[in-house]
Amino acid sequence: MSLTLHLLNFIAPACAVAAWLALVTPLVSRMSPGWLVWRRQFLLGSVVGVAVLLIGLFWFGNDGKILTYAAMVLACATSQWLLTL
Repeated sequence: MSLTLHLLNFIAPACAVAAWLALVTPLVSRMSPGWLVWRRQFLLGSVVGVAVLLIGLFWFGNDGKILTYAAMVLACATSQWLLTL
């Protein structure tokens, strides 16, 4: 149970940023805000965010570094931008 909570808390920031970006992207771009578009953006952002968090975990030896979170936000935003091209 404890391991499950730790894993969920580890991926929660990536999922939150991905959800926020997927919801805000149609407001600032010309994409149609359909369910499948939102789902694809959320899944891609979540995968990219978790990958960056894992890289930060292995690079620094622990999680929760501000530099890792900044890189996660930048990577998620870049993936959303690439989807709008």
